[in-house]
Amino acid sequence: MKFTCSLAAAPALLLLAAPGAWAQALATAELHTITTAVPVLTLSPDARGAALGDAGVATSPDANSAYYNPGKLGFAPYKYSVSTSYSPWLRQITDDMSLSNLGGYTKLNDRATLGVSLLYFDLGRIDYRTANNQANGEFNPKEYAVTVSYGQRLSEHLGVGITGRYVRSNLVGASGGNDAASGSAFAADLGLYYNKDASIGAGMYNLAFGAAITNIGNKLTYRDAVNPSFLPTQLRLGTAITRELDEFNKITLAIDATKLLVPSPYYEDPFNAANTAAVARTERERQQQGPVTAVFSSFADAPGGFKGELQEINISTGLEYWYDNKIAARVGYFYENPATGNRQYLSFGLGARLSVFGVDGAYLVPNSNANPLAQTIRVSLHFNLQKLADAFDEKGAGGTQGTQN
Repeated sequence: MKFTCSLAAAPALLLLAAPGAWAQALATAELHTITTAVPVLTLSPDARGAALGDAGVATSPDANSAYYNPGKLGFAPYKYSVSTSYSPWLRQITDDMSLSNLGGYTKLNDRATLGVSLLYFDLGRIDYRTANNQANGEFNPKEYAVTVSYGQRLSEHLGVGITGRYVRSNLVGASGGNDAASGSAFAADLGLYYNKDASIGAGMYNLAFGAAITNIGNKLTYRDAVNPSFLPTQLRLGTAITRELDEFNKITLAIDATKLLVPSPYYEDPFNAANTAAVARTERERQQQGPVTAVFSSFADAPGGFKGELQEINISTGLEYWYDNKIAARVGYFYENPATGNRQYLSFGLGARLSVFGVDGAYLVPNSNANPLAQTIRVSLHFNLQKLADAFDEKGAGGTQGTQN
C-alpha cells in the first residue's frame, strides 16, 4: 500500500514512527508527553520481551539480551546464538510497514561475549503530491540501527556490558525539492546484571537484578540544526524472580521500571502572553542542553514537580512459565501514565525450544486501537548454532568411522 501526501504534510510522517504519537494530539497543559527522535528504539525488538510487557532488563539471557541489558551477555548460555524477529506495523491502515530485527552473539571465552544486531524500521512507500494534487515523486522512509555489544562476567553472579550503536533515520527524503535531510547519530549503552540462586523455605529460586542506561548519544538533526532532536535515552531498572516448581516446571516474574532521560517539554499557556514568552525561552534552553546535561536535568524538570517525575516512569511486568525448558507461556502488562502518553496494553505469548531451533510469538491487546502494534502477531525465530555445529561434527565423525570400517 502507498501513502499519498503533499510536501507540506511530509513531516507528519514523523508521527507514524512514534509509538506515543496518538497521545501527542491530546497534549494540553495537563499533559507532558516526551517526544524524541527514533522512538522505535524504545520498543522491544523480540516476541519474548513483547509478551512480557516489554520487561527484559533482568530476565534470563538470550540472543536479544543486548537490547535490554548488555550486562547479561556474560551469562549467555550457548557458544553461538542468532535470533530474527518481525513485527507488522499499523496493519489496520497499510500492508507495507514493518519492524524487523536480527541479533546474535558469540562467546569469546567462558566470561566474555560479543553481540551484534540490526534493527530496521520500514515505513512503506509514499507518493508526494503538490498543492495542485500533481505527482511530485515518491519515497520509502526508513530507520535502522546497527549495534555492537560486549558483555563481561566479573564473577559467578555479576556481569557488566557496553554497547555502541549507529542510528540512521530518513523519514521524508528530498523528493520534489523537499529540503529535509536524513539524520544520523552515535549512541552507547551501559548495563549491569546480577543473579544468584537462593533457597527460600522449601523452594528454590533464582533472583536476578538488572540496570541499564541506553541510547546515550548526540542529538539527531533532520532539517533545523538549531533545534536537533534528542535520542530516546532511557534508564531501565528491573528484577526477575524464578521459582522452580519441580524438575520440569518453573515460573518467572519480571518487573521493569523505565524512564526517559530526556528533558520534559514545556507547553504554552494561550491565555497568558507573558507566560508564553517565558515558555518559549525555556524551551530554547531545553533544546540547547547537551545529552549528558539532559540526563541529569531530566530528574527534576517535569511539570508538577515530583509527581510529574513519577508520571514519567513506565512499568513493564510479565509472567513466564516453562515446561521442561521446551514449552513456554507468557503474559504481560505495560503501563504508561495518561499524562505522559497513556500507552497501556496486555500482552500474551507462546514459545517453544527444540534442540537447535526455537520460536516465540506475541500478541498485544491495547487500551486503544491506535497502538501501532494492536492486533498484530510479533514473531521471533531462534537458532542455537553451537548445537547445529555439534550435530554436523557428530554426523561427520560417524560417517568417517563407517568408511574406515
